[in-house]
Amino acid sequence: MIKSFDEVLEKVRSNGIKKVAVAVAQDEPVLEAVYEAKKLGIADAVLVGDKDKILYCAKTLNIDVSDFEIIHESNNQAAALKAVELVSSKKADMVMKGLVDTATFLRAVLDKEKGLRTGKILSHVAVFDVPALQRIILVSDAAMNIAPDLMTKKQILENAVQVAKAIGIDTPKVAVVAAVEVVNPDMQPTLDAAALSKMNDRGQIKGCIVDGPLAIDNALSEEAAKHKGIVSIVAGKSDVILVPNIETGNVMYKTLTYTSNSKNGGILSGAAAPVILTSRADSNESKLYSIALASLVAANK
Repeated sequence: MIKSFDEVLEKVRSNGIKKVAVAVAQDEPVLEAVYEAKKLGIADAVLVGDKDKILYCAKTLNIDVSDFEIIHESNNQAAALKAVELVSSKKADMVMKGLVDTATFLRAVLDKEKGLRTGKILSHVAVFDVPALQRIILVSDAAMNIAPDLMTKKQILENAVQVAKAIGIDTPKVAVVAAVEVVNPDMQPTLDAAALSKMNDRGQIKGCIVDGPLAIDNALSEEAAKHKGIVSIVAGKSDVILVPNIETGNVMYKTLTYTSNSKNGGILSGAAAPVILTSRADSNESKLYSIALASLVAANK
């Protein structure tokens, strides 16, 4: 089982190079990431956007983009749609957001004619390589779904499991977390967690092992689970952390990013192909890892 991003990168290289279509590619951090990905043999790219601005950014960064295909489109909305269309028409394997606002980018992804709709919920899957845990964990959903109900959580869970399997975790262990590890009728997340666990027991959620409710300490630490008398295959050994709402996910994502010395990347799952939606605050390393994750998911599809 893959336990670090170094191993992720090795697996990507062994799978063969995939191609990422960059929407509005005149974005310096994104250009740096795709250039590094190409140099490392992780992914090739098609750069869609204003050609003059793309070349200016490349010159500013002192990088050579002559090996990349560049498709000129000065209108951001049209460029986003063109990048998505390259993926839906199988000319690229995944799409990445460049210098375009998220709403415009997602409208292109969900376009009825040229987009990547599947009828499933789109959810963000963050992947963390945490040294203290000596393993990779996935956190979902920290960016897309604000207050998911039970059936939305089921789809978020399934999206995360798909990414986990692409990474190389054959039977992901999913912890459905809440504030406490017991069912409390006054706390809806605990009811949802118990329902998801039972749905897994009865085969309504397949390909993984689900347990919940679990508090985050019990999900991550075998010692904490032991102290509370929790006997579970998942407790302390979770691969996927399913959070109850976007606030919990966002706080966990940023806490791990800024305090744990971890490496991370993330993609949107649930579309017909991987969607790379990074923040301008994300490091170049994080963007590179996001491309690598998308490449693995594209290969797995």
